[in-house]
Amino acid sequence: MNTKKFLLEEKDIPTAWYNIVADMENKPMPMLNPQTKKPLTEEDMYPLFSKAASHQEMNTTDAWIEIPEEVRDLYKVWRPTPLVRAYGLEKALDTPAHIYFKNESVSPIGSHKLNSALAQAYYCKQEGVTNITTETGAGQWGAALSYAAKAFGLELAVYMVKVSYHQKPYRRSIMQTFGAQVIASPSMSTRAGRKILTDHPNYQGSLGTAISEAVELAMSTPNCKYTLGSVMNHVMLHQTVIGLEAEKQMEMAGEYPDVVIGCFGGGSNFSGISFPFIRHKLKEGKDVRIIAAEPASCPKLTRGQFQYDFGDEAGYTPLIPMFTLGHNFAPANIHAGGLRYHGAGSIVSQLLKDKLMEAVDIQQLETFQAATLFAQSEGIIPAPESSHAIATAIREANQAKLEGKPRTILFNLSGHGLIDMAAYDMYLAGDLRNYEVTDEEVKKNISELEHII
Repeated sequence: MNTKKFLLEEKDIPTAWYNIVADMENKPMPMLNPQTKKPLTEEDMYPLFSKAASHQEMNTTDAWIEIPEEVRDLYKVWRPTPLVRAYGLEKALDTPAHIYFKNESVSPIGSHKLNSALAQAYYCKQEGVTNITTETGAGQWGAALSYAAKAFGLELAVYMVKVSYHQKPYRRSIMQTFGAQVIASPSMSTRAGRKILTDHPNYQGSLGTAISEAVELAMSTPNCKYTLGSVMNHVMLHQTVIGLEAEKQMEMAGEYPDVVIGCFGGGSNFSGISFPFIRHKLKEGKDVRIIAAEPASCPKLTRGQFQYDFGDEAGYTPLIPMFTLGHNFAPANIHAGGLRYHGAGSIVSQLLKDKLMEAVDIQQLETFQAATLFAQSEGIIPAPESSHAIATAIREANQAKLEGKPRTILFNLSGHGLIDMAAYDMYLAGDLRNYEVTDEEVKKNISELEHII
């Protein structure tokens, strides 16, 4: 009898997160203070982030950082998550490849985002903070932080990218059910939002805009901190519970992946599944391919430039060394709202530079085609974001078939798509289309950056 799900017990939840920077030969370049262009210090981050998150952000020496007991206890609500062998998908593709997926969709909010939300809310509570702010694209991070804020008794304001606010009303309802205030971004409630709306009255928003608004509110509200769901090192750190569990589960399955895949927006779920396996490359020279799958309409890893850039549109954040399309880049209104972000974060950018990973870009229609096949063969309707990883896994499985060679593929199912059915409706009706960014657009946008490197 073939095993479908590989399940760990609660005692197997990792007791520490993995900090990949400690093991990297080439450390990421430092973030810069935008005023002075000098490297950012931990203390520079205190006005915006909790002290614990700031400390984790700057930690380049400790490979393992202990998970607080209160956070680990709340992880037990849904962790450990299953590792699943995708027999149905393998059969549908008639491939010799073995396909596994880590099912992060089983969390209370339906995605991996809760892994970091609980940690960040806990650290804010420990510091005596009463209010927190954040941004959200598709709404999964906002939903996760809404649950986490409630768990630790914090008040939360979420700036939700306007196009997603209207595309995904139920995600907004989830946040409000958990007690959060949700504002469509750009809004008239901040200086950054008012400026953007004055310049572009019909602008449908981006993660960069929403970050600007959330940062501004945090800086102008007493006893308030900003939290975010991707890009920064401490967020990647918290997500490594995914890959650390997957390592043990792949051992249970008696296999080791030839290729590890995650969809890519700012890097949270990708880092979560891949960093523990990149550790084996760094420490043991393991031969494993790591692939980030990004939208063709927002291709910072495949077509962006490595440069210092802001993490937000208004220029409130530190300057981050990363592959970027420019902080003014306005992504197309694709349904994978969580992937509509201009930059890639410093760790992933350095790993890409060092060729420890690779990146592919996927068109919107291919992702929905892959999602539909996955739903029909595995019984789970995936989030549009996760479908980029599925499409890449299918490409790899088809390549294995072409070569007539076995291949072990592991991807992260970062969330389910049950609140994204409007997008599926549009796909099934033939109303979705692909969006291509021209070389001219990319070049023009990048030319507007200050070239510090």
